Amino acid sequence: MSLAAYCVICCRRIGTSTSPPKSGTRWRDISEGSLFLTYEVLALKKAVTLDTQVVEREKMKSYIYVHTVSLDKGENHGIAWQARKELHKAVRKVLATSAKILRNPFADPFSTVDIEDHECAVWLLLRKSKSDDKTTRLEAVQEMSETHHWHDYQYRLIAQACDPKTLIGLARSKESDLRFFLLPPPLPSLKEDSSTEEELRQLLASLPQTELDECIQYFTSLALSESSQSLAAQKGGLWCFGGNGLPYAESFGEVPSATVEMFCLEAIVKHSEISTHCDKIEANGGLQLLQRLYRLHKDCPKVQRNIMRIIGNMALNEHLHSSIVRSGWVSIMAEAMKSDRIMEASHAARILANLDRETVQEKYQDGVYVLHPQYRTSQPIKADVLFIHGLMGAAFKTWRQQDSEQAVIEKPMEDEDRYTTCWPKTWLAKDCPALRIISVEYDTTLSDWRARCPMERKSIAFRSNELLRKLRAAGVGDRPVVWISHSMGGLLVKKMLLEASKKPEMSAVINNTRGIIFYSVPHHGSHLAEYSVNIRYLLFPSLEVKELSKDSPALKTLQDDFLEFAKDKNFQVLNFVETLPTYIGSMIKLHVVPVESADLGIGDLIPVDVNHLNICKPKKKDAFLYQRTLQFIRETLAKDLEN
Repeated sequence: MSLAAYCVICCRRIGTSTSPPKSGTRWRDISEGSLFLTYEVLALKKAVTLDTQVVEREKMKSYIYVHTVSLDKGENHGIAWQARKELHKAVRKVLATSAKILRNPFADPFSTVDIEDHECAVWLLLRKSKSDDKTTRLEAVQEMSETHHWHDYQYRLIAQACDPKTLIGLARSKESDLRFFLLPPPLPSLKEDSSTEEELRQLLASLPQTELDECIQYFTSLALSESSQSLAAQKGGLWCFGGNGLPYAESFGEVPSATVEMFCLEAIVKHSEISTHCDKIEANGGLQLLQRLYRLHKDCPKVQRNIMRIIGNMALNEHLHSSIVRSGWVSIMAEAMKSDRIMEASHAARILANLDRETVQEKYQDGVYVLHPQYRTSQPIKADVLFIHGLMGAAFKTWRQQDSEQAVIEKPMEDEDRYTTCWPKTWLAKDCPALRIISVEYDTTLSDWRARCPMERKSIAFRSNELLRKLRAAGVGDRPVVWISHSMGGLLVKKMLLEASKKPEMSAVINNTRGIIFYSVPHHGSHLAEYSVNIRYLLFPSLEVKELSKDSPALKTLQDDFLEFAKDKNFQVLNFVETLPTYIGSMIKLHVVPVESADLGIGDLIPVDVNHLNICKPKKKDAFLYQRTLQFIRETLAKDLEN
């Protein structure tokens, strides 16, 4: 009921309570009185009618915006100013009273409160997001992320007032508006007569030189001892460490300082795998320095991915979460999550998952990437599918669609950042949304001549133990599992399962393994190590290649032990094998894995008219390779997906 209507009623009551007018009252007097009363009522109504624009301005200035008042005291005199002041007081009292009334049903779903654009909606959600009840907090974050009708200042209000848990939850919510995230705080200025490269070298030099393996020592000493000039004079090129397994790539167009930065970043990636070294990185301003580098190299995804690997490793340490949030990395990763580039989004997803202790119990160590689901989801996850790449492969490029042109081992994909799909993430996730899909990455080389670390001599046994530890930390074994492997990755899977069977703490991995898909896995060896015609690759074959030779005792033992073990556990197995040769360099073609070598001894063996590189890369979604793979997964996990 408006104040004007209330006044009219009062006037009517006054009129009925007095004695009737005398018969001698003139009409002119009555008309003048009525005219005066009408004027007063209309004036009063106009005075108390609320202009919505005024209310919007009042809301804006309540938190973020500063209201400027004239310094001229003369403007504050008069009846109009006094009335306006009283009106504003009345409006504030009404809003305060409404807020008190609305605060009562906090435990109820917010959808029951029909105040879409009201200021109270924001504060109710903020209070709900800080509830002691976890379910209530998660509901609040979900409601915030699904809100798309607020004004800009309301999103900014949430950004300034929410706690770190809410901020991380919004970053991991698919529909969240990026206005929920404030810009990162200003970065500290560089020291006088210093550069980003020099400060990065100083950060690396400040890290402890203890608990380091030979490769970390190698990268650290190389980055610290080599200046930009000496590197340019020595090689005239660039070492590329953006994607694991990438060899030395000659490049004369890069600024020499970028070379030193890449060495430093690779060394810091290794240091960040040690918890105490992460503390040093944070204490010495590493979060801010890495953010500066991230911005400077916005057009260099390889540099950015190494930086995200470091932040992802630091996020494994919960005591560093507040520092990571305060430095603005959550806002940066929220934007990266929405990137069309699969690798960038997946690295960001790993960081945010490691920060999100509200809904994620697992920890994803370096090289373990969740392809689905990357956001918070209400979809129950009932099983895991793991992808393990092979020699010279990677977590993403191995599982892309088949290349339109002939791929060669000698030259890694220079356009790796341009591929538009990763079939496990796009096709499999859509066809089986109840799966958690994980892709694993590890370093491999064809030749010690091209090894990133000359001291590194990692056998299949060593790598399998390392990967098994990382996968168990990611919760692998807590749900039913299907393993999908290519080439040497299949040998790793076999070795991991055999090792897990010997360790009581890994028994869940064995008990929950349902099936395995092998894409051209050389169970009985490969001719690859026997070819030495290409001096740059095979004159000094790596340990991995040597272990693939047909006369390798370790390979024969692995095959015999696993065949007996798989039969005993009744694992479901599907084998694919290539029928076409693969180009090795530009000189020879080689049938990397012949049909007889790909025969595990159990499960179907299906020849496919593709080469070794494309055996795991379907041309399209309805291709036989993908459809047969999908069929195997659905049949193997049928009972688990139904429950």
